[in-house]
Amino acid sequence: MRSIWTGSISFGLINIPIKLFSAVEESSLDMDMLDKTDHANIKFKRVNENTGKEVSYENIVKGYKIEDDYVILEDEDFAAADAEKTKTIDILSFALESEIDSIYFEQPYYLEPDKGAMKAYALLRDALEMSGKVGVTSFVLRNKEGLAILKPYKNVIVLNRIRFQQEIRDPSELNLPPVSKTKAKEMDMANKLVEQLTEKFDISNYKDEYTGKLLQIIKDKAKGKKPAPTKMKVVHKQNDDLMEMLKASLENKKKKKSS
Repeated sequence: MRSIWTGSISFGLINIPIKLFSAVEESSLDMDMLDKTDHANIKFKRVNENTGKEVSYENIVKGYKIEDDYVILEDEDFAAADAEKTKTIDILSFALESEIDSIYFEQPYYLEPDKGAMKAYALLRDALEMSGKVGVTSFVLRNKEGLAILKPYKNVIVLNRIRFQQEIRDPSELNLPPVSKTKAKEMDMANKLVEQLTEKFDISNYKDEYTGKLLQIIKDKAKGKKPAPTKMKVVHKQNDDLMEMLKASLENKKKKKSS
């Protein structure tokens, strides 16, 4: 793996040099955009709006528009905004992970200790494991400040970015049913269905089946085979009788267990 950021974790008076790596990779297939007429690759160019000419990457700068003009920013300007946060993952506090709503979680990264940091890295990782807490941190990545938590995963410290509260949209504009208006009998039946479908979560039971099936279609088409048309199966026609639908769902689950 190739590191995408280097810096250090600030833990009290302890400084732990680290390298940051992406912990995820896309399971989707890498598709190219082609011209429908001759299947030639579609290329995207950075073009000057005034001249129509292509601009090389080294001649592109970043600017922020104020009124009718742009203020051009250099690398040192981004660092000057908060030089410490551009190279430091600062642990602000410790908390229980269960206190952080899952809507805030964004993307995980692996942290690897840099030279001479093995002992301090292990100390922090094992302290997090023993306490059952996560470290709440802030840092700057790609000119954007972010919140994150540090947590142990197997033998690595994972940095999981979390969103700021201001980045979460308010759902009050959505047309939603009021809370606790469901009939007692319907709620009891729904709870029974939830209980019947409850099992210990095991991530290994879940696979990206769609990508695998799509890849098989691609391979078949390469051999000249056309995919067979598929039909959507309607198991139950939706109606307004929730009790009837809940009963049917419970019965369907019982039949599957007995078969």
